[in-house]
Amino acid sequence: MKFTLLTIIILGIFSCKSSNNMLPEDSEKPMTENPTDNSDQLTYLALGDSYTIGEGVSDTGRYPSQLIAKLNTETDKKWASPKVIARTGWTVDELEKGIKAENIEGNTYDLVTLSIGVNNQYRGLPISKFEEEFETMLLKAISFAAVNTKHVVVLSIPDWGITPFAKKSGRDESKIAQEIDSYNSIKAKICEKNGVTYIDITEQYRALGSQEEMLAADGLHPSAEMYSLWTEKLFEQLVSIY
Repeated sequence: MKFTLLTIIILGIFSCKSSNNMLPEDSEKPMTENPTDNSDQLTYLALGDSYTIGEGVSDTGRYPSQLIAKLNTETDKKWASPKVIARTGWTVDELEKGIKAENIEGNTYDLVTLSIGVNNQYRGLPISKFEEEFETMLLKAISFAAVNTKHVVVLSIPDWGITPFAKKSGRDESKIAQEIDSYNSIKAKICEKNGVTYIDITEQYRALGSQEEMLAADGLHPSAEMYSLWTEKLFEQLVSIY
């Protein structure tokens, strides 16, 4: 009965609008095409924003690519290259539009990760709107995982207020931290409600994210070294499932 109800909800509630990107300057870095057409391999869909696309790092440095490399090297399961739908500056509703543009409705994947929300906070959009849109997006992610909530993982929003970019911008770091915490509280609550794993990367990011080696050249986005720490957290979760 629960399965049927969740399926009906997922099929019935998908719809979702937006301004300035969370960037030192606007980026046109495209989504990377990663076909996953090998039926002998497990498949992975990574949904998100600049943190998923890996603004400022190479394709191999972003966490979806690092995760697949680690899974293929350190487990006996074989994974295809990740399908990444993400772009720097995207809010939740822009991710929704990006998914529609990819024409993947009806496809299913063995793993779906979701990292979204920082640009909603950065632009000062209503947090009540985020709460509604995030749950809709999470249900969409669950549908892409063939309604297997164990195969969906959500990452918390890093606190970009600790970065050199934030300091130069003159933004109130404590206000950013409070808002990030509010957004993450919503994400955690909605994940718990829907039986989805929520991984907190925020506290570790606050401790290490301002270090030079943890930053991309723009002084805002993470380096491949920081993404490797996120990869470790994801890997620890996934080896208990697959």
